[in-house]
Amino acid sequence: MYRIGIGHDTHRLAEGRPLVLGGVRVESERGAEGHSDADALAHALTDAVLGAMCEGDIGQHFPDHDPRWKDADSLQLLARVMWLASERGYRVVNADATVMIERPRLRPYVEEMRGRLAEVLGVGVDCVSVKAKSGEGLDAVGEWRAVTVQAVVLLVRV
Repeated sequence: MYRIGIGHDTHRLAEGRPLVLGGVRVESERGAEGHSDADALAHALTDAVLGAMCEGDIGQHFPDHDPRWKDADSLQLLARVMWLASERGYRVVNADATVMIERPRLRPYVEEMRGRLAEVLGVGVDCVSVKAKSGEGLDAVGEWRAVTVQAVVLLVRV
């Protein structure tokens, strides 16, 4: 049996914060604000996996009012959700994500992101797609005030 999940995450960008996407620190003047490391790519994938299993969302499992998750490594949060998926008898078939950010250009970081995510998801790098798009100067993404990620994950019961 196959299950599809969709995830979405948006974070404000602020000066003085690191920009972490897919577990990779990206050189940037602005980074994402959040309770954890604000890795919008890992968060969207986490929500996609949880959605495919009908297990709620990231805020249910790792609430931002809980001090345990303050400055948490979001790849570790995704790893916890992958443990849950395994316990429920699921494994990832593939994942596809689109990161929307005005700058910096992410092309130099995409392969490292794919590799780190593939490791946590338990699949080959050829099963993880990460694409980057700009906001073309429109809305909060285009005005370089936010980063937004959309992700889709396909699970199979093993």
